[in-house]
Amino acid sequence: MAAEKYQPSYEITGHESSGSQPNGQDVEVGDGRLSRVDIAKITKVSSVITVLVAGLALFSDGYNAQIIGYMEPLFTDLYKDGMSSIIKTRLSNAYLIGEIFGMLFFGFLIDKIGRRTGIVFATFFLVLGIVLATAAHGTTQLGMFWMMIVARGVAGFGAGGEYPTCGTGSAEASDESEYVRRRRGFLVAVATDFAIDLGFVVAGVVALIVIECYNEKISSGIWRICFGLGFVLPVTLFFFRIRMVESTQYRKHAIKRNVPYWLIIKRYWKPMVGTSLAWFMYDFVTYPFGIFSSTIIGQLNPNNTLVQNIGYGTVVNCFYLPGCLVGGLLMDKIGRKQTMTLGFACWAVLGFILGGALNPIQSVFPLFVVLYGIFNSFGEMGPGVCTFLTAAESFPTPLRGHFMGFAAAVGKAGAAIGTQVFTPIQDSFSNTQKGTQAVFLIGAGFAAAGGIISWIFIPDRDRELESEDAKFRDYLAAHGYEGEFGESLVAEMKTTAFKAEYIKTS
Repeated sequence: MAAEKYQPSYEITGHESSGSQPNGQDVEVGDGRLSRVDIAKITKVSSVITVLVAGLALFSDGYNAQIIGYMEPLFTDLYKDGMSSIIKTRLSNAYLIGEIFGMLFFGFLIDKIGRRTGIVFATFFLVLGIVLATAAHGTTQLGMFWMMIVARGVAGFGAGGEYPTCGTGSAEASDESEYVRRRRGFLVAVATDFAIDLGFVVAGVVALIVIECYNEKISSGIWRICFGLGFVLPVTLFFFRIRMVESTQYRKHAIKRNVPYWLIIKRYWKPMVGTSLAWFMYDFVTYPFGIFSSTIIGQLNPNNTLVQNIGYGTVVNCFYLPGCLVGGLLMDKIGRKQTMTLGFACWAVLGFILGGALNPIQSVFPLFVVLYGIFNSFGEMGPGVCTFLTAAESFPTPLRGHFMGFAAAVGKAGAAIGTQVFTPIQDSFSNTQKGTQAVFLIGAGFAAAGGIISWIFIPDRDRELESEDAKFRDYLAAHGYEGEFGESLVAEMKTTAFKAEYIKTS
């Protein structure tokens, strides 16, 4: 098999052409020496850290993305002079637009200089943006909101870097053994989309707790505390991130110079189109329906109180979680493309039902809340969990960050467009109910289109990442490309918290 050609004999120095280390030979690292057993231990520990940290980091991103949706009803009551529909949309979109630039920039960066270096810089921008947003002030309410908008854009830039880094890191870390590889769908689903959605839910719970601490009295302290809590986890994770080393696949196949982009586009244009457009369709629907869940609930809720609207919105978002778990299991059982297409189809059908029969459904308000939650759950069961993994598995290791960053950025463009047009679409109808019907029907149409795109354009790949990497190397060789592959573990060990003597005694 082609995959057998590129065994990890040169994963230590990172330079295939400079010769490989024979099995059992120790490697000099600073003042210590590492054997192959030591290196295996380092890779195993780092892989576990990578998956855990990816989950926690994307949980943090979900919290920071969603908390603005829960604070917007509060802003409306607290800052009547500054909070307009335009500011509301820009507050929602600032984080998303920042993410688009972060995904493109860091997707390119992590393939060039490594996953670990990229995520350290991404964490810096995320923390900086959260601090600035929490401290937002201005001589006028409008000035304060503009500072908040810019700050959330900076935070979004850092959060955008988390997507390609955590997505590629989780996929590559779960490729280190056959046992884990067979369960990669579920593991990556938990470490990516489930974590983000859990952040959505926790944001609602935190908002409710903080509001209760203020005895439900509207105060600026509520949103400052809710924003500021998003700072804690990224700072904590920084310690673990500096302990990471690159995955085995990256150390074997990284291309840091003379990247043959034209050859790459000719080979991978179809999955690039498929993963990008599928992610666009998914984010176009799921983000506005998630961010504005409290707003939709408030428009249809007979009581329409701040606490009830946030509470019902949180309940709706809780339905994301079982959808992620079911989707992760389905990916390992029936395949990635099949799960994505099935999820899109179920999502579209329920969207058409909600849009077409909203009047009788709304008359039993708890029924609407449950069906709204199931609608969200179908989105996560299919495209929600599959977008990360299909974008990781459809491409070879040297370009995985590029393509995942691009696909995620196209997806976030869909999210930004969806949130931008969501409120104007609703407002363009004569009453709230017709506007809500319209957005459900439009969302269902985009979901149906996403199912068609995913079935046609997304490939079925071998579960072992090495297989596509080997085919890619053969493809480059057949077209006369000669380049240098690999990343040096020896050089990398000098910049991590791993020490040879620690591994020897562990």
